[in-house]
Amino acid sequence: MKMETQIKTKKINYSDLIKETVILTAAVAVISAAVYFFLVPSQTSVSSISGLGIVLSNFIPLPLSAITMILNVVLLIIGFFTCGKEFGVKTVYTSIVLPLFLALYEKIFPDFESMTASPELDVICYILVVSWGLSILFNRNASSGGLDIVAKIMNKYLHMELGKAMSLSGMCVALSSALVYDKKAVVLSILGTYFNGIVLDHFIFGQNLKRRVCIITKKENELRRFILHELHSGATVYEAIGAYNMQKRNEIITIVDKGEYQKLMDYINREDPEAFITVYTVSEMRYRPKR
Repeated sequence: MKMETQIKTKKINYSDLIKETVILTAAVAVISAAVYFFLVPSQTSVSSISGLGIVLSNFIPLPLSAITMILNVVLLIIGFFTCGKEFGVKTVYTSIVLPLFLALYEKIFPDFESMTASPELDVICYILVVSWGLSILFNRNASSGGLDIVAKIMNKYLHMELGKAMSLSGMCVALSSALVYDKKAVVLSILGTYFNGIVLDHFIFGQNLKRRVCIITKKENELRRFILHELHSGATVYEAIGAYNMQKRNEIITIVDKGEYQKLMDYINREDPEAFITVYTVSEMRYRPKR
């Protein structure tokens, strides 16, 4: 019986490993496509370790590939010791797969030029596509290497949102590109880096946003039952006292997702249109169970 349980657990682990590998590979394919089809034609440096490599290659007598490799290896080692083994192993994998996808795109689409014929549109497309891919990696405790590792470290130890961390680290590279690129490319790099952080945060946190809804209604019991049994959500009841007439009323507070929020509003508008409602956006919730 014990042996069967061990075998079953092993199969589940292999299944999870395959699923994780497929997801990471798909995310890297998206990121590499964004780099090859949009970033390279734009001739800008948006949150990219390669951009820093280009700048350093003008002052260090080494080829760009060697400089980029050294920077990535150093950051990978730092990532291993600061962000944990899981993050390090996954990032090593994605860092290896990323150039392989780039090589594949180069072979399939040799001498590829801009898809939009506009550096500005290329930067916009790059931001949208790469942020989606990076959000998948970050949500699975991985990165594509390079400046992503710096952003992850800043997120862990400085408690910065990943988008802001990416913008800050990428801004240093974008500013250093003034030594190599023309003014237009530098401006695009800076703006692209800034908006890349904003869009990245949207993809990471936007899908998980919830709403904290506070309701004072005449039909308190009916609303409480609706939340518990129809929405299958939790609720907390507080005693509230009105400042005008010092009348005591109960306030029901619940946290719901986008779909549940719409159902809740439909119910309140139908059953008690005069209910007093306040709504707050919630991006993170934490629960500490008793030990």
